[in-house]
Amino acid sequence: MPEHDAHDRSNASSGGITEQSVDVALIGAGIMSATLGSLLTELEPDWTVSLFERLDAAAAESSDPWNNAGTGHSALCELNYTPQNADGSVSIDKAIDINERFQVSRQYWAYAVEKGILGNPSRFINPVPHISFVHGEDNVKYLRKRYDALAGETLFEGIQYTQDRSTFSEWLPLMARKRDFSDPIALNRFDLGTDVDFGALTRQLLTHLGASGYDVRFGHEVANITKQSDGRWKLKVRNVRTGAKRTVIARFVFVGAGGGALPLLQKSGIKEIKGFGGFPISGQFLRCTNPDLIKQHEAKVYGKAAVGAPPMSVPHLDTRVIAGDRGLLFGPYAGWTPKFLKEGHLTDLFLSVKPSNILQMMSVGIHEMGLTKYLIEQVVQSDQTRIDALSEFIPDADGKDWDLITAGQRVQTIRTGKDTKGTLEFGTAIVAAEDGSIAGLLGASPGASTCVSAMLEVLERCFTTRYKTWEKELQRMIPSVGRQLNAEPALYQELWDWTNNVLKLVPEPEPTAAAAAADAPSAEVSAGAGSPAEDTGLGGEPTERSAGEAPSES
Repeated sequence: MPEHDAHDRSNASSGGITEQSVDVALIGAGIMSATLGSLLTELEPDWTVSLFERLDAAAAESSDPWNNAGTGHSALCELNYTPQNADGSVSIDKAIDINERFQVSRQYWAYAVEKGILGNPSRFINPVPHISFVHGEDNVKYLRKRYDALAGETLFEGIQYTQDRSTFSEWLPLMARKRDFSDPIALNRFDLGTDVDFGALTRQLLTHLGASGYDVRFGHEVANITKQSDGRWKLKVRNVRTGAKRTVIARFVFVGAGGGALPLLQKSGIKEIKGFGGFPISGQFLRCTNPDLIKQHEAKVYGKAAVGAPPMSVPHLDTRVIAGDRGLLFGPYAGWTPKFLKEGHLTDLFLSVKPSNILQMMSVGIHEMGLTKYLIEQVVQSDQTRIDALSEFIPDADGKDWDLITAGQRVQTIRTGKDTKGTLEFGTAIVAAEDGSIAGLLGASPGASTCVSAMLEVLERCFTTRYKTWEKELQRMIPSVGRQLNAEPALYQELWDWTNNVLKLVPEPEPTAAAAAADAPSAEVSAGAGSPAEDTGLGGEPTERSAGEAPSES
């Protein structure tokens, strides 16, 4: 990355347009930008950082709790991460990789709670069992093979398997009621799974960024990104409320704008984005409105996707914990719109088609007829058809107990494949310029759950030289960095116990009367300043500050 002098960081006004220079510009106020920003507050506290969000609230698109399934994707129950091979065996490589990445997130969140970056962990993470559910003889055989393949792995120690009707009824009373058990069933269960409210987590992190002096601006849209001759990036930013414009010059740019990342990276002109396209798929869920039903179910239960359906369609009956209240949703039901964002434009898809990706887009259209058929069926389905799908999980489901809600947009990544001009992917992809001056994240699942490992990859790819100097500090924050916990049982257990304790994911023993009296605060002790950030959100325009030493990369 090119260097610049201190005077380049001053603010000025030219022709009514505010000009600003920063070390880092973050686009989007979702979990990715918030995570990257919080890492930088620890690694380079003197860097100047500005964050711009088009909407008036943090995490209002993909990271919002009702726009995100919130599983804390760790492959404990998601069957699409353990596919069955042609020879009948079950592949677990992807499950192990995703679980490793979620452990990285857990460690950083625990560190952040201890450091005061995050507040009460129950505001954003809570223990909820993860369960895989199948029925039918062939599926039962598959789930048993899955269990046998995972049970010996360190990261999946404690996973359970049952085909027993009474155990099913004990674990899932709502799903057992009026079920025909002549159809074989099987479950995998992991007791210490989690539910994550990524909206609350994002807001806490952004509160910390504001308190650290970062310039966090809501209602500001980045309209264009162009590279200057000195290697820095010029961002044209508009206040969507007042129309006021500003020019921001940044040495490094991260585009964490969800579905809006592809168009912005295309505007940047970097060669690495050529050949990439996006296919938007909207999602809907049934949200339970009956408190009695919600109380009867406490688990995240994932089934198998229908034959021919994409991985993102895996049905799940999902306990959620949002703002301390338990909820229950079922889905997803796919829909389609050309918008790349929930608050996007109907022209998003068409404007994303460029000469550099039109072959890939056309190729996917030809080779993904199964997906097209699936989407058409989903779009035209009736309310009763949705309830029929729910009945696979809750046999006596009643439509009066459920409301249909629209979740966030998912823009699936299209890129050049090995055997075709284009392939549709259902994971995430980091696209970074060769010189490391700009990067962005495309795609969806597992997304938010792997936000910390994804942002570490951004730092390593874009700050190659400096990353080596950060490694010791990163290992202090995230002890498993550079290691594989699945191959180190002792280290895994140590870190698992630590994160469970700090994040309050295991019940604490009831204190004795003597211990409670000893722990009672003295009247002479007052609350100190600098208490951990709570989920208070951010408001107003923060005061900007000057930077210390600028990053130096080539």
